[in-house]
Amino acid sequence: MNANWNTTGNLSRRQWLVASGAAVGGMTVTSSTSAAGLAGSTAEIGNRENIKPQSDSKVRFCFNTACLRGPQIPIEQLATMVAKAGYDGIEVWIDELDRYTSSGKSLKDLGKQIADSGLKVESAIAFANWLVEDEKAADQEFEKAKRDMEKVAAIGGSAIAAPPVGQNDRPIKDWNFAAQRLARLGAVGREVGVVPQLELWGFSQAIGHVSQLLQLAALVETRDFGVLLDVYHLYKGGSPDNALRLVSGSQMALFHINDYPAMPDRTNIADKDRVFPGDGIAPLNQIFCDLESSGFQGALSLELFNPEYWQKSPEWVLATGLAKSKSAWEGRRG
Repeated sequence: MNANWNTTGNLSRRQWLVASGAAVGGMTVTSSTSAAGLAGSTAEIGNRENIKPQSDSKVRFCFNTACLRGPQIPIEQLATMVAKAGYDGIEVWIDELDRYTSSGKSLKDLGKQIADSGLKVESAIAFANWLVEDEKAADQEFEKAKRDMEKVAAIGGSAIAAPPVGQNDRPIKDWNFAAQRLARLGAVGREVGVVPQLELWGFSQAIGHVSQLLQLAALVETRDFGVLLDVYHLYKGGSPDNALRLVSGSQMALFHINDYPAMPDRTNIADKDRVFPGDGIAPLNQIFCDLESSGFQGALSLELFNPEYWQKSPEWVLATGLAKSKSAWEGRRG
């Protein structure tokens, strides 16, 4: 497996889920734990207000190409611009890779271009419906997931997003079934060498709250997956501000950073309302301190869908995004 951050080995489920620095007052995560129970478990977390960020924190700054999806700049051109702007990595979308290959171009060549520019392919955004119940449909979705993973591997990536596609309007009824599906997805990833990242979508009834994500993760026997959290989605789904104290940073290949305004309110806010880190009301200092204390040493990937930014020059979006991301991260020490 290419992802050196996924070193779960013989870790117990509790060790895998709970951040190494968190003091958990007797909390255990078992197959009988309910989502509601996990939602309330944050009250048992010890007080970590006085924990100082480590001085040797190592994170990378990444650009999710969603920030410029409006202009739809060809991925090879965008990768060059991302590298020139000074980012460490790039997070691509599968449809961008498909447009690239539709003209006969090679993903291997794209991967070489990205690597030669000094960028790391941190992850890719994909939409396989791996939670679908129908077995025939599931076979097709897992074949799609495998093809998507192979595309990511071809450009040198080792992680891929695994959101609850197709399940947003319904809660998970059978958690053990869902765990089997996630384990199957992880097995596909192990075969290809790309690790699926169980992604929280705040608007989803299936995996919209961090308690639901932990519930599902706790039920999977294998550890062939990571988790993908996001400042906006934690807020949208009503997860507590200190939710990151429950997750081991070593299981997050990357973390989506952004910010959100006071209005629209939580109920009405949408992806398009995301703003640059530091331009909204998100408790970024606490989030980043908790993220660092969890042992996270992955990529902070800027993910925005704001159409107002699409009206600006790509160079401005890239430069402003990196500057504000770095400033927000460094601000955790203030």
